[in-house]
Amino acid sequence: MNDNELIEKFNNPDSKNYAFNLLVRKYQQKVYWHIRKMVISHDDADDLTQETFIKAWKGLDSFKGQSQLYTWLYRIATNECLNFLDKKKRRFFLPINDVAEELSNQIDASPLCSGDNIQILLQKALLSLPDKQRLVFNMKYFDDMKYEDIADITGTSVGALKASYHLAVKKIEQYFQDNELTDFS
Repeated sequence: MNDNELIEKFNNPDSKNYAFNLLVRKYQQKVYWHIRKMVISHDDADDLTQETFIKAWKGLDSFKGQSQLYTWLYRIATNECLNFLDKKKRRFFLPINDVAEELSNQIDASPLCSGDNIQILLQKALLSLPDKQRLVFNMKYFDDMKYEDIADITGTSVGALKASYHLAVKKIEQYFQDNELTDFS
C-alpha cells in the first residue's frame, strides 16, 4: 500500500487503526535505525521510536501531504533524537565531548554493536561529529537519501547539507588518520 492510500485509510474512521498499524509496520524498522545511529543505545532508540509514532498518530490528521510521508516521519524522529541528546547534555551538565565519550563506551560494551574494528572505529568517528552533522552523514551515507529529502527533514538548504556532509567526511578521514588506520584494504 502506498503512502497516499495509507493516509486515505487513516482519514477514514473505520480503517484508522488498521492504516496506522500498516504505517508502523512499513516504517518502524527504518525509523528505529535512523534513531539508533544517533543515540546508540537500543533502549533509548526503542523509546524514541515509540515517541515518534505516538507523535505521528497525534499529528497524522493534520498531515497535508506537502512532503512525503517518510520524510515527515524522519523529521519527527530527527527532532526526537536531537531533543533527547540536548536533554541528556543539559541533565548531566556534560560538554559535548563527554556525551560522545559516553556513547562511545556504549559501542564498546554493547553486544548489539558488533563488527570489525573498522566498523567500530567508524561509529566512534561519527560520535566525534556535532549531532546535526552526524545526522546528515547518517542519512546520506547509510540511508542513501537524496539531499532534497534530507533538506525536507532537517529544514536546511541542499547547499548547506552538501557542505555539512563534505565536512563530516573530512572529519571522519582525520579521525581515522589520528587513530592510525589509513589502510582500508
